[in-house]
Amino acid sequence: MAVSTILQSTLAAIGLIAAAQAGAETTIVTAARMLDVEKGAIVERPTIVVTDGRIAAIATRGDAPAAVPADAKKVDLGDVTLVPGLIDMHVHLTSLAEVGGYQTLKYTDSFWGAIGVANALKTLRAGFTSVRNVGAGDFQDIGLKEAIDGGWVPGPRITPAGYAIGATGGHCDNNALPPSYDKQEPSVVNSPEEARAKVRWLHKYGAEVIKICATGGVFSLGDSVGGQQLSYEEMKAIADEAHMLHMRVAAHAHGDEGIKAAILAGIDTIEHCSLASDEAIKLAIQHKTWFDMDIYNDDYILATGTKNGTEQESLDKERMIGLKQRQTFQRAVRAGVQMLFGTDAGVYPHGDNARQFAKMVEWGMTPIQAIRAATTSAAQALGRSEDVGSLAVGHYGDIVAVKGDPLADVRTLEHPVAVLKGGVPVAMN
Repeated sequence: MAVSTILQSTLAAIGLIAAAQAGAETTIVTAARMLDVEKGAIVERPTIVVTDGRIAAIATRGDAPAAVPADAKKVDLGDVTLVPGLIDMHVHLTSLAEVGGYQTLKYTDSFWGAIGVANALKTLRAGFTSVRNVGAGDFQDIGLKEAIDGGWVPGPRITPAGYAIGATGGHCDNNALPPSYDKQEPSVVNSPEEARAKVRWLHKYGAEVIKICATGGVFSLGDSVGGQQLSYEEMKAIADEAHMLHMRVAAHAHGDEGIKAAILAGIDTIEHCSLASDEAIKLAIQHKTWFDMDIYNDDYILATGTKNGTEQESLDKERMIGLKQRQTFQRAVRAGVQMLFGTDAGVYPHGDNARQFAKMVEWGMTPIQAIRAATTSAAQALGRSEDVGSLAVGHYGDIVAVKGDPLADVRTLEHPVAVLKGGVPVAMN
């Protein structure tokens, strides 16, 4: 990164923190165009008034909104299209794609929390003003959220999971070391009773969503990527307890049996969904379960091979399911499954999140469907439709500006020229 770019990023971050600490102010944002995500249409000459971080008024075609304070700040972004702040429903801010496998053992535990601060800024500058962080050790994502919300460091709005719940020896347990180094993750459960208690424990310490590992995974060693690891009874206990606490549940699930069990257990979103059968797709539609499929990162994983520490076993798993996952995505879109935008950032470099939009269009979505997956649909799945996901009065003033028309070329979202969080510019490229 060039020195000027680093300086610009640092100054923008300082500005965001200062604005958050200073209190209420009004900002008027103008541009040539705005995307109405609900209607799927471009609106000409919008004026967006943001007061105390939220949208107070929107006018179009150059009309002046009423009751604007005389000392309001003006941000004219020129010949760009404004879109709502984007939402990535599956990230790991305290992980690095560039450091994987046994290479992670070279670093002290607190290293990963520090990395989360840098990744949060990269994610925000890429136009993702909200994320769901589905799994982090030592409650690091909850601490990061607290630091961002307090205005101490810049980053997106985080819905954190803390630890991900899994079975002994499963994808969410540490199974890479021999018995003499036995280490069981604190989120491991082996019965419905333990599963229910673990939800309460995570909720106690700040988790806002529950993440479970219903099946094996690509980057866990010694397990079948599609093999079910939590029982239906354990998943139902988790879902019931979380819903009683007004929390939602995301299930890592590649294999068909685990996907179907998770849907029937009442899990809200299924992550990856690589080997979902037509029966599982029908169940998802019937139960209004969301699919959240990371169909871009296969390119990165296979291109980098073992360079970043990825084990050959994991590469073999990825080669086995990568194309199948994209074909499943295509079938699910055609069938009408509710789809979300989730990238698994941390498996590939943070800040490249928007590259998945083009892959979603390539495999069957229209541009507006892909954009809604990262805006209105994501907000609905988070239970935050009144706060984020669209440019509407009452919502946070989270705004991304791109050159051109994202409905004509969704790749414009890969290169935002400006990002505002709560009406405060955090990136002006």
